[in-house]
Amino acid sequence: MQTLSRRTLFGAAAGLGAASLARPALAQARWPARPVTMICPWAAGGGTDAVLRIIAAGLERELGQPFNVVNRTGGNGVVGHAAIASAQPDGYTLGMLTSEICMLHWQGLTQITYRDYTPLALVNFDPAGVQVNANSPWQTIQQCADAIKASRPGQLKASGTGQGGIWHLALGGWLVAMGLRPDHVRWVPSTGAAPAMQDLAAGGLDLTTNSVVEARAMLDAGRARSLVVMGPQRLAVWPDIPTLKESLNLDWTAGAWRGIAGPRNLPQEVQDAMSGALKRVYEGNEYKEFMNARGFGLLWGDAQGFARHLEEQDRSLGEAMRAAGLARA
Repeated sequence: MQTLSRRTLFGAAAGLGAASLARPALAQARWPARPVTMICPWAAGGGTDAVLRIIAAGLERELGQPFNVVNRTGGNGVVGHAAIASAQPDGYTLGMLTSEICMLHWQGLTQITYRDYTPLALVNFDPAGVQVNANSPWQTIQQCADAIKASRPGQLKASGTGQGGIWHLALGGWLVAMGLRPDHVRWVPSTGAAPAMQDLAAGGLDLTTNSVVEARAMLDAGRARSLVVMGPQRLAVWPDIPTLKESLNLDWTAGAWRGIAGPRNLPQEVQDAMSGALKRVYEGNEYKEFMNARGFGLLWGDAQGFARHLEEQDRSLGEAMRAAGLARA
């Protein structure tokens, strides 16, 4: 009978030990092997923060590592968006892009553009809505549009955000689509949609062009009504509100959107893993129930779809900002 020498036995044991150590090391090399930071360019408690946190929770379940949301605010979104773009492209710092990334460079606030990211998925779109006071004589968007065309430049007042914000551009683009100057309706800057809706309900404005979800409190209270949405389709939560295309045969769309991205040149392994995980989170009941309960619009775009969306948004928002005299770049 053949016997094994002590040297052979020790060599075999050493080999088995090395193999057993190698397996965990190889497993750890797969992404993600440690917690991932998810940067939110806007403050905690806001809509973007809430959407990102529900997605991060889903990704943690899907990929087995913590996805920690960090709020990096300031500069009208520049600080947070810059932090995502400048991160090490190893997959451990990702974040949420918002519509402002296709506006900030046109305003001369940063040199960062959508080209500085690896798009992963578009997960939300909240189209602008046209809201009027509950006592307004305009019952339809056609009546509102006719009144705007018949008014003197600057006679009517609108609001929804600050000067040059996404809701200001929504109004300007809509007016241009109707053949009017983008400043035909005077814009009254506000610190956000909530104070604008309060001003509308108090009779200080003729209309607002913020999202319907931001108008929800006043709509539910019967102090305002929404006449139209500037999106490609009706909202699931408010199916009775028509689109601009349906009601005025206008192709103009505008709204606030959110998507997940990382810095440019993310490894393909990270892109593939995130693509599948984000799709499963988006299609899951938890995400859909969360978004529907709050009135957020559901819109999916895979990596390629999100890339096309970014390119189109950058072009259309740039054109709207130039037409409104708000572009500096």
